[in-house]
Amino acid sequence: MGEALLSRLVAKNVFSTDTVCVSDPLPQRQADLSQRYGIQTTSDNRLVFQDASIVLLAIKPQIFARVVAGLEGDRPTPPPDQMLVSILAGTSLVQLESAFPGQPVVRVMPNTPAIVGTGMTAIAPGQQATAEHMATARQLFEAVGEVVEVPESMMDAVTGVSGSGPGFLAVITEAMIDGGVLAGLPRAIATQLVLQTLRGTAELLQSGVHPAELKDRVTSPGGTTIAGVSELEDAGVRSAMIQAVWAAYARSQELGQ
Repeated sequence: MGEALLSRLVAKNVFSTDTVCVSDPLPQRQADLSQRYGIQTTSDNRLVFQDASIVLLAIKPQIFARVVAGLEGDRPTPPPDQMLVSILAGTSLVQLESAFPGQPVVRVMPNTPAIVGTGMTAIAPGQQATAEHMATARQLFEAVGEVVEVPESMMDAVTGVSGSGPGFLAVITEAMIDGGVLAGLPRAIATQLVLQTLRGTAELLQSGVHPAELKDRVTSPGGTTIAGVSELEDAGVRSAMIQAVWAAYARSQELGQ
């Protein structure tokens, strides 16, 4: 996710490469990022916090405490206007502000379509975050898609819907492709049919057509689509999707504890 954001921000000239520094513990990863994007790299997190006006925290939530502990002791004094932007799932503003006292923090939940510039990002302000900080966060993530501001209480639900959603849709996409292969289509053609169908359906829904209306438009009496929809209902696909979102939401809450 961090590299997805980096690639788009550099490509769209939101930041010039000489103003970006990425901290990563792996030397090979540092070399790869430096060569690919022309940026500075380091293995010392202190250097990032010492110099940066914006720190993007893009790590696994399970190692958050370890990363913070590594900054303790001789922690550098950050610039007075330094802003922390966190994309850690389940890591609350209280936890972030406790680890970085006095700093403006914005909690963010992006998703992987950011890689191709069609991401969906939710942002929530911490206690020290001003309207200017939120505008900066919005500018960052509008470079990779759409942005919506929500209260932090909704962040776990956002994680369940748009954060985890690409994985759910990928499972459904793969199943549709396999269904086409089962029906006799070459996999390449089945893949093309499914991907374009998904793209077109998304465009229709974004135009304002309600999902139920779209479904009704293509389910003629005794037709093929209603036969398929009946099978989906028998298999509990609708309920399974609702439960998948709920499970991701619940897991996000667990991570925050």
